[in-house]
Amino acid sequence: MIIRKDIIEQYNKGEIENFNTDFDFLQNKLTKSGSNVTEIVNKIADFQVAIPSWALGAGGTRFGRFSYGGEPSSLEQKLDDVGLIHALTHSAGAISLHIPWDIPSDVAAIKEKAVSHGLIFDAMNSNTFQDQPGAKASYKFGSLNAVNEDSRAYAVEHNKEVIRIGKELGSKSLTVWLADGASFPGQLNFQTALSNTEKSLKEIYAGMPEDWKLFIEYKPYEPNFYSTTIQDWGTSFMLANACGERAYTLVDLGHHLPNTNIEQIVATLMYKGKLGGFHFNDSKYGDDDLTVGSIKPYALFLIFNELVYGMENNPNNPYPAWMIDASHNIKDPLEDLLQSLEAILIAYAQALLVDQKALKTAQLNNDVVGAQDILQNAYRTDVRPLLRAARLHTGAALDPISAYRNLKVRENLITERGLNVKATGL
Repeated sequence: MIIRKDIIEQYNKGEIENFNTDFDFLQNKLTKSGSNVTEIVNKIADFQVAIPSWALGAGGTRFGRFSYGGEPSSLEQKLDDVGLIHALTHSAGAISLHIPWDIPSDVAAIKEKAVSHGLIFDAMNSNTFQDQPGAKASYKFGSLNAVNEDSRAYAVEHNKEVIRIGKELGSKSLTVWLADGASFPGQLNFQTALSNTEKSLKEIYAGMPEDWKLFIEYKPYEPNFYSTTIQDWGTSFMLANACGERAYTLVDLGHHLPNTNIEQIVATLMYKGKLGGFHFNDSKYGDDDLTVGSIKPYALFLIFNELVYGMENNPNNPYPAWMIDASHNIKDPLEDLLQSLEAILIAYAQALLVDQKALKTAQLNNDVVGAQDILQNAYRTDVRPLLRAARLHTGAALDPISAYRNLKVRENLITERGLNVKATGL
């Protein structure tokens, strides 16, 4: 299914009157308070988030998976689905592939299809947490950290292969997430595991093109619950420093213990020039992989406040790579991703409203009440008209989810692909 520009324009005609009323009210209010509304709308319009290929089908848990009709059963169909999201939002102009789930059989054809949807290839993702059919070595007891030299070499070579595929597609970065760790005390030597991981990452880093970046993820637990070799941002930061200047830490919102101050982690990494990328999701208990902003929207806003400050004040930190990383167990995956994009842009817009000069003054005067009010005044502003103004400017749907449902996108996908299909890799 392809959503043409004229179809979106026709849909917007029915929404434009309400939009104009809401936008005029907010624009007048913000202009009086000193905000540059045009500049904010332009920044929202420019903000792009990569869609992960594995989030386009129904997710699942260790107890079961409930399929969703019309899922993409090939890489070509995954690109088509991201193209649908991008057509509706103009905020999803990139796709992040997972290898070996998304190995292209015809690179030229895949690149041509991506271009037809206005998409680029974001960070490539390797997989050393599953043994594939015909594998020459097992990752059961670790990959980059493994005591088995063959397993380590096999994992390193896989990452180099991912880089080779990424080069052909035009990607410029590699994300490494490891399941490596231990389920029981005494299972591994912590120092040996960390040393092996560092050596392996250095080999991968040495195999990257000079214009590529390496993003190193971290996670405190799961699937190993006693210890994870790269368990926190500090370990990732240390490994990134060991690899070189083009290696960075990647922050995933779900990869933290409960009540961790993620905004402080973001600020610290940007201060040191080592925040490379960001995976958006939400959680109640752990790595729940829920829709962005569905549980902790204020925390998301506070994180974006630090991101906006860092992008303005830390020129030593590269512009971060943005990506959603969620699992859609009971929602239509495409609707879930549309909701996530909305939440991300809302938090970004709210952060752009923060009066940083006034906040700095309050901080210097130890005005705790004033500082809190400055943040919460921005957070409590309904910025959705700003998002719609950005979409109108770029030719996207004013209300993407409403348009998605009115155009019966899921029904059309089921008609095209069938009801009993399963997304590749899941």
